This record gives sequence, C-alpha cells and structure tokens, in this order.
Amino acid sequence: MSREISRRTFIKGAAAAGVVLAAGSYFTWNGRNIPEKVQRGDVTYDVLIIGSGGAGMRAALAAAENKDLKVAVLTKLVPTRSASTMAQGGMNGVTGVTDPNDSFESHAFDTIKGGDYLCDQDAVEYFVERAGKNIYEMDYMGYPYNRQADGHFHQRKMGGHAHARAAYFEDRAGHAIFEQCLAHDIDFISECQMLEISMAGEKKDKLAGVIAMDMRSGNIIGIPAKTIIIATGGYGRAYWVRTSNPYSSTGDGIVAGMNVGIPFKDPEMVQFHPTGLAVNGVLLSESSRAEGALLINKDGERFMQKYAPEKMELATRDIVARAIATEIEQGRGIGEGITAGVYLDFTKIPPERIHERLGQVADLSLRFAGVDITKEPVLISPTCHYSMGGLEMADFHTGETRVPGIYTAGECSCVSVHGANRLGANSLSEVLVFGHTAGDGAAAYAKAHQYEGSQDQLTKDSKKWLDSFEEVTSRPHDGNRTVPEIRDDMVKTMWFKAGVFRNGPDLEAAAKELSVLEDQYKNCYVGDTSHVYNTAYEQYVELGNLLQISQAIVQGAIARKESRGAHTRRDYPKRDDQNFLKHTLVFKEDGKYRFEYKDVVVTKYEPKERKY
Repeated sequence: MSREISRRTFIKGAAAAGVVLAAGSYFTWNGRNIPEKVQRGDVTYDVLIIGSGGAGMRAALAAAENKDLKVAVLTKLVPTRSASTMAQGGMNGVTGVTDPNDSFESHAFDTIKGGDYLCDQDAVEYFVERAGKNIYEMDYMGYPYNRQADGHFHQRKMGGHAHARAAYFEDRAGHAIFEQCLAHDIDFISECQMLEISMAGEKKDKLAGVIAMDMRSGNIIGIPAKTIIIATGGYGRAYWVRTSNPYSSTGDGIVAGMNVGIPFKDPEMVQFHPTGLAVNGVLLSESSRAEGALLINKDGERFMQKYAPEKMELATRDIVARAIATEIEQGRGIGEGITAGVYLDFTKIPPERIHERLGQVADLSLRFAGVDITKEPVLISPTCHYSMGGLEMADFHTGETRVPGIYTAGECSCVSVHGANRLGANSLSEVLVFGHTAGDGAAAYAKAHQYEGSQDQLTKDSKKWLDSFEEVTSRPHDGNRTVPEIRDDMVKTMWFKAGVFRNGPDLEAAAKELSVLEDQYKNCYVGDTSHVYNTAYEQYVELGNLLQISQAIVQGAIARKESRGAHTRRDYPKRDDQNFLKHTLVFKEDGKYRFEYKDVVVTKYEPKERKY
C-alpha cells in the first residue's frame, strides 16, 4: 500500500539512523502498488533510471525486456512533465518514406557538418544507422505520426538537413513512451529528487545506489541499485529567464556524475535556439520555419539573405541565432534589453496548415504573447535551448561511463553526436537510440554482476543529507542572501557574459562573479523548515548544481580560444582545427576544476569550412 508519513513521525519510530532504505515504500502510479518486498527494504533494483524523459523511459523499456530484472524510474517530476514531452519538431531518421533519396551517409554528413566537425564520427554513424529503426519502433507502439495520403508517416526537412527526414506528430512530437512503460512492470518513483550517487568501498569505487529526497514526506531515502542510468536532461536553467527548458533542467545528474568521477564533456557547447518568444524565452519550434515562417527585422527585411543565402531561415541554429542577435545589436531589432527581438512571420502560411501542423506554436504565441500568428507576426529572440555537452559516455555501444555500473543517455550525456551544434529533430532521435542502448547495456551489466554496494553506506550518506537539511533550513536570515537573489545574479552573469556572443574579458569576469556567488551560496538563507513539499530546499539544491554547471561552462569557454558552432568568441572569431579539434573534459576534484582534452574521432568526413 502507499504510505504517507511525516518525516518527524517516521524518525521517531525508525532505526537510529533516521533514514529510509528503498524508496518504493512511498510510491504508486496509475493505481499499481510498488511490491511489498520493496516496502520491506529488501529489494535491490537491477536497473535504476534517474529521469523520466524520452531517454529514461526508452532505457527503462529496453531494460525491462529482461523479465528477470527489477527496473525502476526515479524522477523529481511526474513522467509527463519532462523536457521530451515539450519537443515540437519531430525525430530524424532515414526511412525512405517521404524522400527515397535520403541515406545514412547524408544524415551523417549533415549532422557532422551541423556540429561544426566536433562530432565523434563513429558515434554519428552508429546513431544514423539506428535512428530510422526507432521511428518504426515508435510507429509500432502506436505513436500518432502525421500521415501521408498513402498511410505512411510524413517527414519534413529541418534546418541544416539536405532531406526531409523528421517524422512528427503535429508540433507535439515529445509525447509517446510513458504508456508503454506502464505495461512493462516498471516502477515509477515520482516527485523524488536525486541528491547524490552513493559509492561504497575503500576507494569509493563500488556503486551502492542513489540518495534522494521524497518531496511528499521530506524523507531522505537510500535506493540500492546494481546499475543506474543517468538520464536527467540538460542544464538550460543556468540561463533561467532566457531558456526554453522546463524548471527541472538544473543539471542534477551531471553534477552527481561529476562528483563520482565522470567528466563533464564539452560544457561550453550550449545551444541558443533562434526562436524563443521575446517575452519569456518559451520555444517556438524550428518546425515553424520548416513550414515557411520568415524572419523579419524592424525594417521589414528578410535578413537571413545576408547570413545564409542558400539555406536562409533553415540554416543551422547557431547561425540563425547569431544573425538574430546581430540584427538586434545593430539596431534593427524591436524593443530593448533582454526582451528585444525580431519578427517571426507566419502570415504567408495558410491558416489551415498552421492549425494542422503548428497548433502548439499558435497556442503558445497566443497565450504568452497575445499574438494570433495567422494574422500577424510574433516577436522572438534567441533562447538557451539545448546542452550539447554532458557526462562523457565512454562507450556509445553500451551507454556506459568510465565508472563501472553507471550509464548515461539523453541530453545530460555527451556521446558526442551533436558536436558544437545540434541539428533540429536530432535530439528526440538521440534519446531513443542511446536510451535504448543504455538500457540494454545496463541490463547486461546487471545480469553479469552481483550488488557491490552496502546498506550501511546508503544509511551513512542519507544521514549526511538529513543533517544538511536540518542545518540549511534552520539558518537565520542574518543578512545572508536568499536563493532567488543568488540565482538572479547567476543568470545575469551567464546571459550577458557567456551567452550567444563571448569574449575573454567577459568570461574571466563571469568566472570571478560565479566564485563570489558560490561563496554566498554556502551560507544562503532558505527560510522554510517544513518537510512536506519543501520546494525552497529543492531549489537550494538545484541552485548549487546550477552554480557548478555554470562555472564549468565558463571555464570551458575560457579555455576554448576559437569560435565553433554555438561557441562564438569575438576575440577568436575563427575555427581552429589545429588546436581545438578536441573535446573538453572537466573534472571536479577537491572543490577545484581540472581539465583534460580528448581528440575528436574522424572517420571519413574531413573538416571543411561550414557554409550554408
């Protein structure tokens, strides 16, 4: 049965440690109870997935094909509120359905060129060979793709692609896999925030499980697991008010991975989507431009002719974002400050096609900007959208990291198939391909290994967080800064000094400002001592993660003295293949950042100047 007990009540009658082992005692989904043996605390999950987005749920489905394995998904949200469910554009894959001339080679080349040659080409080849298969798998599961007259799903061309290869459902491509998970005996541990990956052994090299906070009760819980898959999504909230990401995109999994020795790969590669609503950063999908929406400045000029005369509005996202930022900077935008923008004009698209294929875009424009896009253009500007960087995936054939038993997939990972700039509709395909891969890899590891952690270690680590909760939430104000105050300053630093355009002096200043904020964070005021749904403490934890993520972005950007893809430095405007055709690896050790570099894998696509 599902139990709801306050933290204080629980501790009064609990063991001396005052923590809970095995989170399953608190959670049900869709009326299905977590098994009683989990309630007793004597179950170790074979595969524990952290994150319920597309990658996490696809990994869960793959792992659950092994009926003898116990699989669970831990999420701080509910599964229908992930970033994947917000995806609008579609999923790329070579299928031969809409364009019979498409090929794996073409998809690979478009992806590698779009990534400004920072992609690992062997990984890209693996990816494109499987992307189309995943589209068909989703079709078999009942995904409601838009259809052609012959009954096959329709595919459209996204920016930077040579062929129409993005299968889609209107502009709501992200909804799909959850119902399949419910049918495969997968436990969902929802509204439960991961705090730490627990490692046992003298060298802290044996996976014990995950420490998390049950938001519904305030209990700190330890969940034993043979393997975990980190699939927690990106870190766009480092830019807070200028991002299309959900509020949950705070880099939790990346920080937890860094803290156990997994490097943060290419953190400086942050994608700024060209078309976020100027008023709040909410995304208007690239499918808008794929369907014919035009970019217009205040003078009525279709300005992409100056920046990408061949592809125009369907150039890659980094090129279009820089073009829009340049138009605004040079006085051809509309408005001032952080909400200045240019127009995205849909009025040449037939209204019936807008309602058929861009219904969500129309709804968002009307709800947040008060604009009916069938009648007038809407004001947009670049918004932080995607993290090309993430936890290093050491082997893309299995999804494993360099720490045994820990796997990763989705936006929190770096394979790297996106390089320095992701192409539209490659992300949903990536989460499906590598979520599947990581699920298979973790399942194989779980079947071949015994649990190597210990309940004692989980109890010890849980007690540490319990003590932290008590100390942090009981702090007096005493002039200490609040979480929102520190977060607001972090956002200003990141947007204005590490945004679309960067330079050395600004980045150095950003690093210093972030260091000050990190010091202020150590004593910041939270102001809520309650245990049930203490979102103030949750935001405190998330802010700590975002500060670490932000510092890694800035440090990586300082070190990369070139311009490549989404990373644009005005003091180093050229791409430098001789010195920087390599990946940044950032380690966090003893409170300090350490860098290593790793060569990009080149198979058959030699780096060339990128033109559109």
